[in-house]
Amino acid sequence: MTLDELNQLDLSNIGEWPAIAKGLVIVLLCALLAVGWYYFDVEDQYRALDQAKQTEQDLRKQFEIKQAKAANLDAYRAQLAEMQESFGTMLRQLPNKTEVAGLLVDVSQTGLAAGLEFELFQPQKEIPREFYAELPIRLRVTGQYHEFGEFVSGLASLPRIVTVYDIAIKRRGAKNRKTAEPLKGGKLVLEATAKTYRYLDEEGS
Repeated sequence: MTLDELNQLDLSNIGEWPAIAKGLVIVLLCALLAVGWYYFDVEDQYRALDQAKQTEQDLRKQFEIKQAKAANLDAYRAQLAEMQESFGTMLRQLPNKTEVAGLLVDVSQTGLAAGLEFELFQPQKEIPREFYAELPIRLRVTGQYHEFGEFVSGLASLPRIVTVYDIAIKRRGAKNRKTAEPLKGGKLVLEATAKTYRYLDEEGS
């Protein structure tokens, strides 16, 4: 069929068209129908399929994570038990309210056992924290370097936690860093703040 014959075809009388022309129209209509069906139906199904594949991958990852946790559950439980035991040990090193007085005696006796002379032993006001309270103690003792070392070492070996801050060592005759008054004698003077800690119970006391 030539181009002139195609131009002479009458759209109002398709039944009289040649078989080739009719076949071409049918093929074109089928193609248009297929394209429309794809865009209106198949494309949405492909999108749903892609979403389903992505969901499957996410679920697989979640399953692998949970499977790994389940496989290590015994190890996690053992680690948790160890942490709880360590935490309990630390809490037991914090005295309760009734034990603080005894701990203060231990601190002073540790200094005396090291050969130090106390010029100041002054507990300060408690400082509450999240689950414990700090009890600072201002100290001023006289002695020698090795006695100071023995004193600090003795504090570290106490069954309760005691820490030492703001250590300053001066020769006798230097001025007190707090009052600016001259210190007497010929020995060395150690000024520091020792901190003990008290566990706060559920009532915060």
